[in-house]
Amino acid sequence: MDEAAAREVTLLQAFETAQPASPSWGDDDRAWATRLALQDEVAAGDARAFIARRARHAMQRLTPRERAVSTWLAGAARATWRWRWLAWAGLGGWLLGLLADSIGSSQRINLLAPPLVGVLLWNLVVYLLLLGHGLTHLRARRLTPEPRPGALVRLTQRVLRIRSLPGQGSVSAPASGSARALQSFASLWLVRSAPLAAARAATLLHAGAAALALGLIAGLYLRGLVLDYRAAWESTFLSASTAHAVLSLVLAPAQALSGIALPDVGAFEALRASHGDAAAGGTAAPWIHLLALTLALAVVLPRSLLALVGALRSRWLARHVVLPLDDAYFAQLARQQRGDVARVLVVPYASTPGAPAVHALRLVLTLALGDGAQIEIAPTLAFGAEDDAASVAAPPVGTTLAVALFDLAATPEAESQGRFARLLAQRVSTVLVIDEAAFRERFGAGSQRIAQRRDAWRVFAEALDTLPVFVDLAAPDAAAVQRGVQLAMRRSVRTSPA
Repeated sequence: MDEAAAREVTLLQAFETAQPASPSWGDDDRAWATRLALQDEVAAGDARAFIARRARHAMQRLTPRERAVSTWLAGAARATWRWRWLAWAGLGGWLLGLLADSIGSSQRINLLAPPLVGVLLWNLVVYLLLLGHGLTHLRARRLTPEPRPGALVRLTQRVLRIRSLPGQGSVSAPASGSARALQSFASLWLVRSAPLAAARAATLLHAGAAALALGLIAGLYLRGLVLDYRAAWESTFLSASTAHAVLSLVLAPAQALSGIALPDVGAFEALRASHGDAAAGGTAAPWIHLLALTLALAVVLPRSLLALVGALRSRWLARHVVLPLDDAYFAQLARQQRGDVARVLVVPYASTPGAPAVHALRLVLTLALGDGAQIEIAPTLAFGAEDDAASVAAPPVGTTLAVALFDLAATPEAESQGRFARLLAQRVSTVLVIDEAAFRERFGAGSQRIAQRRDAWRVFAEALDTLPVFVDLAAPDAAAVQRGVQLAMRRSVRTSPA
């Protein structure tokens, strides 16, 4: 999925899963977007295409209602801001290199000047770090499929992301009813766009480094074009032979390509200058050619290639943003695209839920299983009635999921609740839902008893090889229940004792 579609999908996901729900997007809007996407031939046989088209349709209603979203999407769709970042990185690096004081006020080139040597050393360190990072990634590829970018890349990544979120800069603040949805979107998008943002940040850094070296080269030639500069060197600690050996090593590739030879140690000693001695040194032209060629070979060429690779990788990642399609939200949409309708039978055990609890349960199950889910509430099974297998209601034909509804106040027992759950699971896939409402009202939300009773139900569910879904039907956390039901469905109740 490309970047634009992934942004819209993530934005719609945030609005459809935010709690409390945003007034800008309701159930009627959800159904409308789903209906239009199902009618699109392009989305007929592909879940990804269906999800993308559904989000595309949703933006037709959502963006007019949310000014922040509309303004941000319009700006994010234009790629010109990324080219501006690249242009500023190149121009800034070039000016910095051009103004670097590698030539002193005495019109003398210091052959060991920090701006030149420092740039070479810094880039050498960067290449070694990139090599080490790549080797580490290859060794740990099975454990860490996506390598963590370096500190400088992460810093640039954060700067880029300031431009990558709604409600920032000139965009107006989001409406209060949508603030939670936009916060959720920001969190989701920062994770999903992380590889793309890191690739773009690396591209900027490589382009800036290449421009910096070009600026240094331009500075050398521009100063040498109009002024007669002398080449010299100074050092408190290095002898002539040591400094000559260092420069011979650093400038060796440039010497080989240009055919310009360094003077011998004796002639090099004659280039040595002391502080304030303006007359020392020799002609700078050969040294300027060697230094410029070295910078081009060691910095400009490899950094330009790395910037090109980063740009190509960014382009590829922008067309292949990875979405967690196995997530509960996307799995629900995929079922709708396939035409799968969840038929759910809820069987309360020993405690009959009231009308508000039934309404809340229908709501959270619909969110978890899809808008078209058909939910039937069976009569409550009395405690002990599970001893007669015939008393456990047979699920209607076509039932795809059974929900064994328990009260947290009850103490789970294998001979009663366990037998009931297994009998139900023999007929249809079954999950356990435990209502905490009455227990919370009796003991308080922060009671230690709730944690203890939850632990007891977890042990009970583990014996059935499943996961319990805890929900306060007086005030349900829809997102948490949605995720819990999805996880429990992957490990439904085992039909027989271990």
